[in-house]
Amino acid sequence: MTIKNFNIGLLGHVDSGKTSLAKVLSEISSTAAFDKSNQSQERGITLDLGFSALTIDAPDKIKQENAAIEKLQLTFVDCPGHASLIRTIIGGAQIIDMMILVIDAQKGIQTQTAECIVIGELLQRKLIVVVNKIDMLDAAADGGGSGGKRELALKKLDTKLRKALSATKFGDNFPIYHVSALSGEGIAEFLNGIKDNVFLPQRNRDLPFLMYVDHCFSIKGQGTICTGTIIQGCCNVNDTIDIPKIKEQRKIKSIQMFRRPVTSAEMGDRVGICVTQFSAKAMERGIVCAPGYMQLIYAALIQLRHIQFYKFAIKSKTKLHISVGHETVMANITLFKAIEKKESREFNPIQEYEYLDELDMEKIKESGDIIYCLLEFETPIYATKDSLLIASKLDLDIHSNCCRLAFWGNIEWYTNSSNYVKEQLPTWKVFKSKEKRGNVQRLVNDQDIIVQNLFKKESNRQLYIGKRIQLSTGECGQIESTFGQTSKVKITFRENLKEDTLQLLKEGKFNEVTVILKYKKYVYNKNLGIIQ
Repeated sequence: MTIKNFNIGLLGHVDSGKTSLAKVLSEISSTAAFDKSNQSQERGITLDLGFSALTIDAPDKIKQENAAIEKLQLTFVDCPGHASLIRTIIGGAQIIDMMILVIDAQKGIQTQTAECIVIGELLQRKLIVVVNKIDMLDAAADGGGSGGKRELALKKLDTKLRKALSATKFGDNFPIYHVSALSGEGIAEFLNGIKDNVFLPQRNRDLPFLMYVDHCFSIKGQGTICTGTIIQGCCNVNDTIDIPKIKEQRKIKSIQMFRRPVTSAEMGDRVGICVTQFSAKAMERGIVCAPGYMQLIYAALIQLRHIQFYKFAIKSKTKLHISVGHETVMANITLFKAIEKKESREFNPIQEYEYLDELDMEKIKESGDIIYCLLEFETPIYATKDSLLIASKLDLDIHSNCCRLAFWGNIEWYTNSSNYVKEQLPTWKVFKSKEKRGNVQRLVNDQDIIVQNLFKKESNRQLYIGKRIQLSTGECGQIESTFGQTSKVKITFRENLKEDTLQLLKEGKFNEVTVILKYKKYVYNKNLGIIQ
C-alpha cells in the first residue's frame, strides 16, 4: 500500500487553540506532541513543535495524479504561538506544505497572527483559516446569547480577516472555517475542507539527502532516535549519513514513520531514524544529511526581499538574527545594489555594486533596484546554496505591536573559508560613492584656480592628483598639484573658465563657486585606491 505524507502547519497567536485542534484532528501522536513536556504542561502553552497525524483515503484528485497512492497521511505540525518562540515557528513553517492559520474567535488577528501570516506568505504556502473557540462567543453573549448574534459576529470577523489578508500574496480568496475544538462543533466540516484543499506536493528524491532534526532522544539497547522532516532526497536503512554537528558519520539502523517501521523514506516524510554510538545530548536539534553534503558557512550573500510590515530601518554594519532551518544565529549585514540594469539578477563579483548605508524602500520600489545583502555570521551555520534565510530583529520587546521579521532571501553565494575577508572579499567591486566639496581660494589665471577646504589637513592630497572635479557653474577640470603646506590644491581647466565664472572670482565672490570632487572607494579592497 502506497502512503503519501502531507505536512500541515498549525500557526497562530498564543492560546488560540492550535494544540487542541491538533488533538481533535489526529489519530496518532509522535513522541513530541500535544505539549507533553513538563514545562509546556506547567505553563499551559506550546513550547516546541508538536507532531501528530491522521491517515485518510487518498482523495480522488490525488489518485488522478498518481493512481498508486491509496492513502494520504496528514501530518499536523503544531507550532508554538508565543512571541519569544518565533525561531521555532520559523523552523516549523519551513517543513510544511500547507498552512492552517488559527484565529481566536473573540480576539481576531493579534501580533503573532500577523507574523505567522508573513512567514506563510514568504514561504508561499497554501492557506486555510480556521476561527476557533466559537463556543466562547455564545458564552460571551448575555450568558448564552443567540445564534443570530454569533453568526453576525463571525461574519464581521470573516470580513476583517479577508480585508487584512488582501494586502498579502494570499489575497482575499481563501477558505475560512468556524470550529470549536472543545465541543467538536464544525470539526467534521473543517476536516472535509482540509481534504478538499490537499494537493500532491513536488517531492525531489534525486537531490542529496537532507533532514531537519527537531528532537533527539535515546532508547536503551537500541541507540539514539533523531526525529524530523526530510527536506530533500531520500534515505534507506543501512545508508551512511553525516551528523555535521559532531563531524561524524553513522549508519541508519532503522526508520520509523509514526511508530510504523519502514525501510526507506523520502522528501516530505516525518520520520524517526535510529543511529548507534551517538549521544542524544550532542544534538538537541539540527540536521543530518548525505555524507559530505553540508559544510560550515561563515558568510553568505542573498538577494534581499523586504518584508513590507517591518517598519524599522535596515542599515549596513548592524546585526540581525538570521534563521535557516531550525537554527538562528546573529549576523552582521552589509547592503549594496546592482549598478547594471540587466536581465540576469544573479550576483557576479567581477561587476560593480554600490554600497548602501541604509535601505530606502520607496526609492527602491520606484527604481526597481536589485538589493543584495552580505551576511557575516557570528557563529558559522550549516546550509547549502539556495537555502532560505529569514532575517529578523528578535531583541524587540515581545509585547510591542510590530512585526519583527525584516527580510528574506535564498543563498546565492557562500564561503566555507573562515579567512574569507582576506581571501575572497577583496575581489568584490563593491564601492562607496564619495563626494568632497571645497571653495575657490583665489584665481591664478583664466585656466587655473587654487582651492581650499576640499581636503582636511591630515588628508594625503597626493592620492587625488589627476582626479576630475566639477565647479557648481558647470566647468570640468582636474587636480594638477598640491599647493602649500596645508590642505590646498591647484585645479587646471583645459579651456578658459566661463565669463560669468571669471567675473564672480575677479569680484572675490569665491563662496558662490563650489568645487565638487566625486569618486568611488572600494569597500573590501582599500589598496585599489580612489576610482572615478
